[in-house]
Formats: sequence, structure tokens, C-alpha cells
Amino acid sequence: MSELKNNSFDVIVAGGGLSGVAAAVAAAREGASVLLVEKYGFLGGMATAGLVNPFMPYWLLKEDGSADRERSKRVNTGIFGDIIDTLDEMGGLMSNLATFNEEILKIVLDRLIRKHGISLLLHSLVTGVKVDNRYIKSVTISNRSGNREYEAKYFVDATGNADLSFMAGCEYRVGRDEDGLCQPMTLCFRIANVDTTRFDWKDREFRTKVNNKFNELQKSGRIRNPREDLLIFAHAVDNVFHFNSTRIIGKNPLDAVEYTEAELEAREQVYELYKFMKENVEGFENSVLLMSAPETGIRESRRIVGEYTITVDDLLNTVKFEDSVARGTYPVDIHNPAGSGTVIKRIPPGDYYTIPYRAMLPLSIDNLVVAGRPLSSTHEAHSAFRVMPICTCVGEGAGTAVALALNGNLRLRDVKAADLHRMLDKYGALY
Repeated sequence: MSELKNNSFDVIVAGGGLSGVAAAVAAAREGASVLLVEKYGFLGGMATAGLVNPFMPYWLLKEDGSADRERSKRVNTGIFGDIIDTLDEMGGLMSNLATFNEEILKIVLDRLIRKHGISLLLHSLVTGVKVDNRYIKSVTISNRSGNREYEAKYFVDATGNADLSFMAGCEYRVGRDEDGLCQPMTLCFRIANVDTTRFDWKDREFRTKVNNKFNELQKSGRIRNPREDLLIFAHAVDNVFHFNSTRIIGKNPLDAVEYTEAELEAREQVYELYKFMKENVEGFENSVLLMSAPETGIRESRRIVGEYTITVDDLLNTVKFEDSVARGTYPVDIHNPAGSGTVIKRIPPGDYYTIPYRAMLPLSIDNLVVAGRPLSSTHEAHSAFRVMPICTCVGEGAGTAVALALNGNLRLRDVKAADLHRMLDKYGALY
């Protein structure tokens, strides 16, 4: 049986989504030995396994809320910018600079990992953690080869659900304060063979007509999906449309039984929406249900309790933290955890908020940093920075901080913001 040559690394990154890849690359490019662990047979997380598409705006926004797509107006750069540019070069990015081909993205990420000499275990999960005196000493990784223990000096939790932090005993919060409910889960899916000469989703009147019919069937009990309207995007392939329109409410994404129930319910909603479109919408008469994502997407689950808690006011007031690691322009976007309705609160046009490094540091562990969406924040604030461009940049910040800590033999909380910024500057990463 073949195994990795080593079971000891400078850094172990749990989770191979975009934030985990960025963290692994940021640490490895400074000479760290890195092991990246991913549960699927490919990298990319929600961008690939969740079919979440397109990328939400990674530019400054205009007065009308639209994105200023000039290259100089990007707020999410660094490794995320490199991924975008490589996708474009390989023909995997559409002309809107947001819709992408996830199959090409998988290859972009594979090449990035190989380029930086990162050890990779696919089809693998971190299933156990050993902690001693505020330090994670090792993790157990389980796969078809069995269970094997791996040691590291530093760890990055990029699982999306703070699984590594949870196993290490870190404090966390779930959902909104009043009832613990999280934002709804969504299973993305695709419908093919749509007649685009008759289906024009860009036309406001056309959209209103479709949504009115959808609401009418909801009220009559013939549609059980509680979402208030349909969210549909053009795909990279002609005559294929992408649906981000299922809504699973009242299920705990951290409970294995309830998450299983959510998957079953989501597929029923996929079929329900497919039948609705086919029977009621011009251009869908000959359409075909093409595919749904391998995993129902989780918008919100655990949020660590860190050295700083990001608030919604921090975002809406576009606070520039002295220890910032990433920027964002995506609005507060809360899908009602209990049913229909979505709350949107936009930040001022031409401005951006920042993500502080302190919010990535669990209080009880000194060699663990969290990347991606489970940062220390309120329920409301989390709804804004959870999107993929921002999470990728947070991952780069995490990996950069680990590289600095490794070089100076520091606790992660002792990494200085000035040093972090100097290294991010070196790679063109905005903060």
C-alpha cells in the first residue's frame, strides 16, 4: 500500500475548497511543507462540488449596485486574481468575468497545487484531533487506506463548517441569536436544451411574469419551495441555465440526520422546479434536467468565537481594520432561515469593508487559524463575507500568517499585521 513519504509537515490544511487551496499555496510558496486534505476527488469546494456559479462581484460597486468590472477596480486579488486570470487563459471564464466552467477550474487548482509542491490527499477526511496545552499536535486522516495520524506545527481549518476547530474543542456559535436557525441550504442544479430565443431572463417583465406564476402555484399548494422568487443564471454552455433556487429551511446542517433529510428534500425541490419551468415557462418545453450538485450547499453553520467578532456595522460602515487580510463588497444577504424573503443591505458604492485577522483566530488554540466562512462574526455579518472571492482571499491571509509564524516560531496570534501586510503586498493581495 502506497502512502505519503512523511507523516509530519509544517502545515496541514483541512479542506480543499478555494480558501483551503489559497491557504496551502500561500504557505507553500514561502517554503513550508504543506499537506492539503480534501473529502472529494477534486478541489474547489462549493465552486465545484456545490456548483455555486457565478462568482459574486469581486469589484467595487457602482451607485446602482452593479459591478465596475475594470481590472483596476478589483477588490479580491492575489491568489484569487491568479485563479481568475488562469481560468480566462484556459477558456474557462465567460465574458462577464464571473461565470466559469467548473471542470476547467478543477484543473486550474490541480496545477496550482502541483506547482507549489503541496502534498495532497483526496477522498480523505480529518476525523480526529490531538490537543495538548493549547496546541494541536496531530490529526487523524481517514480514507480507503485506513486511519493514519499526521503531525504538523500549524493547522488551517478550511472545512467550511469549522469541523477541525470543533474537534479541537474550540468555542463556536450557530445561526441567529434568537433561535439558532441558520440561513437555508440550497442545492444548485442545471437545466439544458432551453430555447433562448423565447426565454429571456434578462427582461424584467419576463422575470416578473414567471415569478408571479411561481407565487401563484405556491399559494395554491402546488409548489412547496418557500423561496419568494427564482434565481437563474446563464451557464458557460449555450442553452443551459443554472438554478440557485431551492430553499431548505429548518434543518441543522451540522446534524447528520437532518443534513441527510435536507439532501432528499432538495432533490424533490429540484424536480418540482424543473417541472414548473417545463410546464409553465416559454422556451422550456423541450428542456432536460441535466444535473444537480454532488452536495447541497450550506450557507451558514458554525462560526468560531475568535479574538474579534465581526459585526454588521463593521461591514456597512466599511471599517478598515489595522490587521485586515481581505476586502469585500458583497452586501449583507440574509436568506430567511424560517421561510420566504431575503434581506439585502448594500455597502456604500465605490467602497469596501475588510476582514480582520483576529476574527480568524480561535481563542483556545495557538497554532490554528480558520479560513473561509466560519470566521468569528454575528449571524448578520456572516451573510456578507461568506462568498467565494472573499473566502479565497481570507484563505491567502491564513496561509501567509502561517508562513510568518513558522519563520519566526510564533504563536499565530503573535503574527504582526505589518509583517502580514508586507507579504501580501509582495503578491498583490489587497487587504
